[in-house]
Amino acid sequence: MATTARLIAERLGLSAEEADLIESAGRVHDLGKVAIDPAVLLKPTKLTIEEQREIERHASLGADVIANFATYRQGTRLVRHHHERWDGRGYPDGLAGEAIPLGARILAVADTFDALTSDRPYRKGMSAEKATAILREGAGSQWDAAVVDALLSILAEQPEQLPFYHQSPDAQTPQ
Repeated sequence: MATTARLIAERLGLSAEEADLIESAGRVHDLGKVAIDPAVLLKPTKLTIEEQREIERHASLGADVIANFATYRQGTRLVRHHHERWDGRGYPDGLAGEAIPLGARILAVADTFDALTSDRPYRKGMSAEKATAILREGAGSQWDAAVVDALLSILAEQPEQLPFYHQSPDAQTPQ
């Protein structure tokens, strides 16, 4: 996910320093999940409202942890806000549009693509084609459309640069 986030940052024309920060935050973006009950994290069925709230704590918990380390401190806002939505219906703070740090918007798209194409306890990883259809559908509401477009252009022009972590025999990587 961190590599994908860096590639998106570079595609958007961000500086090497900004891309470094985004990649670094991508490496630790889900660190807060260590404080979440593993039974909730690995639950193979639909989460209850309480369990969903528990999962949602990971973004702010992770930000609180990395704020204590000089190497990651600059990425605190990116980790905290990587689950915000373009339309303001995300978490933890309900930020919308450009109020969401660009790095967090990049992490959101990279994280989603990775999550969709990776096996999860509750489903197999899907093909890049199906994942991109989901991203296209949510561009401008869930995700920043410019960030989605950047990922899609990388997939169209240089898919070999993107890591795919899924293990499902049904999921397909672009050739």
